[in-house]
Amino acid sequence: MTTEAPNKPRSTAPIFIVGAPRSGTTLLQYMLRSHPDISLPTGESHFFIPLLRQEEQYGDLRQLANIRRVLERMYQQSADFLDTDLHGIDFNIDQLSGLLHKRQCTSMAQLITGLFELNAAGENARRWGDKTPYYVLHMKRLLEQFPGAQFIHLIRDGRDCALSMFQREHDFRVYNTFFAAKYWEIYIERGQQMGREIGPGNYHEIRYEDLLENPHVIMKGVCEFLNEDYSDSLVNFKKSGEAGKTPLLQQPIQKQNQEKWRTQMQPAQIKIFERAVAGTLRNCNYPLTTDAQALSLPTRAFWHLHNRLATRYYEWRYPR
Repeated sequence: MTTEAPNKPRSTAPIFIVGAPRSGTTLLQYMLRSHPDISLPTGESHFFIPLLRQEEQYGDLRQLANIRRVLERMYQQSADFLDTDLHGIDFNIDQLSGLLHKRQCTSMAQLITGLFELNAAGENARRWGDKTPYYVLHMKRLLEQFPGAQFIHLIRDGRDCALSMFQREHDFRVYNTFFAAKYWEIYIERGQQMGREIGPGNYHEIRYEDLLENPHVIMKGVCEFLNEDYSDSLVNFKKSGEAGKTPLLQQPIQKQNQEKWRTQMQPAQIKIFERAVAGTLRNCNYPLTTDAQALSLPTRAFWHLHNRLATRYYEWRYPR
């Protein structure tokens, strides 16, 4: 079934899927990339913000040699993404430098746009997007650089995010429940604040749990926000056959993949998490199971220090 979007001009502006780590953004990425008009790589770019910050270091981007330097830096940072997650082009620096030069891409944002537009064209899609969760902290800057960009902020119960972060604690440098809670809160609160500032035309917020429970309703809302036609293919999305991808992406949507914290977190962990970020949980309509009294300043300081020391120990033990 396909539902036509409102009769407005179709946008070619980018779409960004953002959120706190381990919020289910990969599921939304695979759902949305099933849309015939939208190209989304299957990984995370990570290079937008560093390159935009460093633009002046690359000199005059009208020069072919400087475009090549940008692409080389992209590859140094995100080789796996550029080699395996762009499905419309091969990341050949010589060829792409020439193509972007011919397209007269003379700013960092134009070079990034040109690269993703070439990839979208290779997938016969009109519009490009990117899923890199931490860009939720930089939405205002991205909107300045990519006018008309639209952001979908996916929010998941922080207690489930914490469980998932603990499985990759060294990646996120998250070594205790209090720090996991504050980590989650920063992403949620900053993302929501920026969302209010950039407005409903550019910012759309959904909850992961609602996506699991009512995927058709939620994806229809996403398509309305994007002014794109809705199709059931977004819910019956093409599954990942790659072993390295999230295992749940090889299955239909799993409604039960929520509230794992109720059985997998220790009661003491639940109490610490809820006491650390009770207000943010309430604001996102997540239930509390404890009195959630605020933690004392010495207790907060202890857990911050614990995480800092654990991080330093890991970095000393396993230097890069």
